[in-house]
Amino acid sequence: MVSDAVITAERVWQVLNTINDPEIPVVSLVEMGIAREVQVDGARVVVTITPTFAGCPAMPYLREQIVEQLRSIGLEQIEIRTALNPPWTSDWISDEARSKLRQFGLAPPPRHTGQIEIALLEAVTCPHCGSKDTVLDNAFGPTLCQALHYCRACRQSFQRFKPL
Repeated sequence: MVSDAVITAERVWQVLNTINDPEIPVVSLVEMGIAREVQVDGARVVVTITPTFAGCPAMPYLREQIVEQLRSIGLEQIEIRTALNPPWTSDWISDEARSKLRQFGLAPPPRHTGQIEIALLEAVTCPHCGSKDTVLDNAFGPTLCQALHYCRACRQSFQRFKPL
């Protein structure tokens, strides 16, 4: 049952911003650009999400978290829609999330505005020491969205969020 308080789209966005990405727990699904749209119609809310890639294994968990958190503020009529078009792009990651990724030890992807080939050729800045003297160690990281890099300056391995 919805409480007497009116639930606004702004309130729903606030709740969504408290749900962290399960693979990168320092950023929310809003900061990652996964939460795309919120529609509130009285006691009913529709949240549209876009996965980082179509087969992202975190999506069922995120859907459950969205429903759970929205129920905690009194909503019962919740619809989660998945939009694959337009496809998610790493350009949707907020500046705040990019900073959080760096602090977490994960190199954020550059903004590429669709020029992914150019972004892939750019030097990757080490999130530990800031050096650009880095090399790609393995294009396949712990998730499909990440690659492994090595910094020659501080001799640390690190993951980079791929520009997608």
